[in-house]
Amino acid sequence: MRKKISSGAVWEKTVGYSRAVRVGRQVFVAGTTAVDKDGNVVGEDAYTQTKKILQIIEKALQEAGSDLKDVVRSRIFVCNIDDWQEIGRAHGEVFADIRPAATMIEVSRLIDSRMLVEIEVDAIIGEINED
Repeated sequence: MRKKISSGAVWEKTVGYSRAVRVGRQVFVAGTTAVDKDGNVVGEDAYTQTKKILQIIEKALQEAGSDLKDVVRSRIFVCNIDDWQEIGRAHGEVFADIRPAATMIEVSRLIDSRMLVEIEVDAIIGEINED
């Protein structure tokens, strides 16, 4: 079973991607930036953008029948690695107890110069036994 989740963004058809894709118990959420429903960038700082991104990701996961608690991996792309503490704080507020494997990578730029952060996540639906 393959379920595609759409955000309705104009870029999805142009670029040929989905906000998220669920295959079986796995959910893959595409790189997500801090934009509102009209495509406007939300937030002028990395912390605010990260919080908005994680809200968008949570909504996509829920539409796929998942939740933040199912996230096993996050990849964070940042334009300025010096913002790591603010980005990490926002990420930690959401994932403090979940603690997915996480990577933060500095990139030269994102698609819009006002975008400071982009995050993608992978989730596995269902209870995972912890050691």
